[in-house]
Amino acid sequence: MKKKVIIIGAGVGGLATAIRLSHAGFTVDIFESNEYPGGKLSDFVQGNYRFDAGPSLFTLPHLVQELLLLAKISAQDFPVIKLEKGCHYFYDDGIRLNAYHDQKLFGEELQKKLGVDPQIVFDYLSSAQKKYESTAPLFLESSLHLPKTYFSKKTLKGILAMPSLNLFETMNQQNVRDLKNPHLVQFFNRFATYNGSNPFVAPAILNMIPHLEHGIGTFFPKHGMIQITNSLMAAAEKLGVNFHFNKKVNAIKVESGRVKGIGVDEKIILADLVVSNMDVHPTYRKLLSDQKAPEGLLAQEKSSSAIIFYWGIKHQFSEMDLHNIFFSSNYEEEFDYIFKRKELYNDPTIYVNISSKYLPSDAPANCENWFVMINVPGNIGQDWDDYIARARVNILAKLSRLLKQSIEPLIENESVLDPRLIESKTSSFGGALYGNASNNRYAAFLRHANFSSKIKGLYFCGGSVHPGGGIPLCLSSGKIVSEIILEREA
Repeated sequence: MKKKVIIIGAGVGGLATAIRLSHAGFTVDIFESNEYPGGKLSDFVQGNYRFDAGPSLFTLPHLVQELLLLAKISAQDFPVIKLEKGCHYFYDDGIRLNAYHDQKLFGEELQKKLGVDPQIVFDYLSSAQKKYESTAPLFLESSLHLPKTYFSKKTLKGILAMPSLNLFETMNQQNVRDLKNPHLVQFFNRFATYNGSNPFVAPAILNMIPHLEHGIGTFFPKHGMIQITNSLMAAAEKLGVNFHFNKKVNAIKVESGRVKGIGVDEKIILADLVVSNMDVHPTYRKLLSDQKAPEGLLAQEKSSSAIIFYWGIKHQFSEMDLHNIFFSSNYEEEFDYIFKRKELYNDPTIYVNISSKYLPSDAPANCENWFVMINVPGNIGQDWDDYIARARVNILAKLSRLLKQSIEPLIENESVLDPRLIESKTSSFGGALYGNASNNRYAAFLRHANFSSKIKGLYFCGGSVHPGGGIPLCLSSGKIVSEIILEREA
């Protein structure tokens, strides 16, 4: 008889896990509190504008394609565009830099705009590639919580690479030493925000992240980021996964140290296995309140959150691209406000995503859909209404100055997402975008495992557990937990 698996949450990690387990022969049911799948990776329509609500940067598309192949869905049914440049950077002093993926073009841009020898950056990116290739199989593709992992060739390769990983430096320290140019240092320090961390504290091993953009490339699904969710949903349904939307799980039932099912609508639904795609913190506090929680892990520092303005803009800006960054003038102070003071910074770095650059139907003719985001601390009870009002003023002033055009009169419609809403919509503790921050050289080992060591049959996936947050890592978590389940439970 097939074993029944219940997955709590239809986020990217939950969908990936459902596809793999259903393909392996398990009966899989997903219970989702929202009326839609995808978690943070959802979309909505605002007037005549469509917005991808959450993640907007897409790397490693093969992680999606390999899941679709399990459902016999061709990669051609998931068309993606490889971008010519990762991002357009606007520095506070007026310098503008295009991060071309083509090495020759990028080299010319660096020399022309910053007056630096491109070879310095190429050597840096070569080092990032070596770090990524020597450590990704261990830290991103394997469980760090199983003894057998430490007797594999992957682990040996990672250990041999240790001297070159800059384990005892911060990202910023390595970048200052190797790059020197302040604009370049800020450029590469930004990659800490890929997992919601602070480059002035986070270990330099994270300087492998630029390889994702500059070595492998960035992509755009031809139908928008929501295409990722829609394609995974279609694959899951084709494989027989059962979806239950608007069904909030209120408990994980445990008897004699083994999971028995879940509580929903005052009913108990039995299952052989339960996988929580919900943030691990509320999983323990709300769903396992009668069980002992791993307090040390739950107390780890959380990643940054965000305030996002969704603006329908009655204008087109030719100088902007799909991804745009408007840097603050004092990056270190900005991160100090986010992680130490837990307050709003008055000169934030602004990220603007404009999907209508590649998907014109997302906005009316001669208009653009602006996803405008700043990093902020997680929710610990701050006055977010005041923060939103102040952030709006600061963002409009900065964008208007750097773009040399008043932005506010161009805003046709608007909505806002803040840490409180992120927390309520996605169960992310404090509205943290990536679970725990990586502001510790041991951070990779301080994430919750993909399984419970106390409760048999209980497993975890998603951005709050190993290997971390972001689309690629959530997809990897689905693969890791599925492989553990197949080994233990099949």
